[in-house]
Amino acid sequence: MKRLLSCAALLATIIAASPIGALAETPASSADTVSTHRRLTLGGYGEAVASRMFYSNNYKRYTDASLYADAPSFGQVDLPHVVFYVGYDFGHGWSMGSEIEFEHGGTESAVEIEEEETGEYEKEIERGGEVALEQFWLQKSFSPALNIRAGHIIVPVGGTNAAHEPDKFFTVYRPEGENTILPCTWHETGVSLWGRSGDWRYEGMVIAGLDGDRFNNKNWIHGGAGSPYEFKMATAIAGAARIDNYSVDGLRLSLSGYVGNSGCNTLNSSGKYEDLKATVTIAAFDFMYDNHNIVARGNFDYGFLSNSLELSVANKASRKDSPSPKNNVAKNAIAMGIEAGYDLASFMPRLHSRGQRLYLFGRYDYYDSMYRTVENMTKEEEWGRQKITFGFNYFPIKQIVVKGEWSNRIFKSQFNNEPTLSLGVGYYGLFQM
Repeated sequence: MKRLLSCAALLATIIAASPIGALAETPASSADTVSTHRRLTLGGYGEAVASRMFYSNNYKRYTDASLYADAPSFGQVDLPHVVFYVGYDFGHGWSMGSEIEFEHGGTESAVEIEEEETGEYEKEIERGGEVALEQFWLQKSFSPALNIRAGHIIVPVGGTNAAHEPDKFFTVYRPEGENTILPCTWHETGVSLWGRSGDWRYEGMVIAGLDGDRFNNKNWIHGGAGSPYEFKMATAIAGAARIDNYSVDGLRLSLSGYVGNSGCNTLNSSGKYEDLKATVTIAAFDFMYDNHNIVARGNFDYGFLSNSLELSVANKASRKDSPSPKNNVAKNAIAMGIEAGYDLASFMPRLHSRGQRLYLFGRYDYYDSMYRTVENMTKEEEWGRQKITFGFNYFPIKQIVVKGEWSNRIFKSQFNNEPTLSLGVGYYGLFQM
């Protein structure tokens, strides 16, 4: 920790004396609105990360934990998210928005002829990751308090889904609890009604339900928003809602929720599983405070899955070549987290006068994707996790952040903890023309 603080102080001193320290930037525009005078909006966000993990990465590290207690460390680099945004205001209240996201560097694949193996055709995977259309919607705005949006939209359940850009959280990666048990960033096709009036903002939506055969023990419903097919099943329709209050200066308080069936919303459902409801219900609270050089954020998410045993049995009975994880799914999952940081640049006149910020922060997470299981299902203790994180965020200009952190993922005593040291850079910006 002392080394991390020393690095943060040294970094601030170097940048304050450099040309970049003199740069200033205006606030980025909100994605909720598009200027009528500047019709085209371009932007996006991205992150690059380097980490050193001081634990084993062997896939048996939980089933045979004692064998990996003194495993050597390993390193990795990552591009968690790189997103490009394009929006356009057509006039008369009509606008559109779109986002394409590259996760972990995207994908690179090709078919080649192997000269040394009798001319066989071989499929090469050169880079893992995902490419996804995260948003594509058309919107009609009647007033700031009444907007209708249709297409592929963000589901703002939980704090991270509502604010997932790298300048909206302190940790190098997105907050781990919500990012584990919920789809993140959660995007579905549907219709939403949203608006803001005074100190209140609301959003309600009707969307395609989650795919129950994508649920699992480690991540609960996280995989249910995606689809391995060229389409998304929508036999079951779901609803989601969010409300934000800004009555107190610098404070946002938010409630959000989701309800929808999932068991029948899979291509693999057949026979006696066709009528399986497997209803997912989620309730979430999150907040953000930004005032007096302090930024604090927190979340609490609780989820319930009906007929979890029946869904688990159905998934395990899937064909061997199906994309289902084929393991148990818990009745309840939980995630809670809180982080707070103080801007040390407020004590450094040269940095402060240039609008730069240097936060030292701490964060605590508790999350369990198998928090409660039905009576006849084994509770897998390795998925009940805590995580403590300490680090810094340095903003040389408003849209760019440099991050560093030490974290420790803490398990129950029969498993090995997972300490990690990470450094990252990120940006977020919207530019109107």
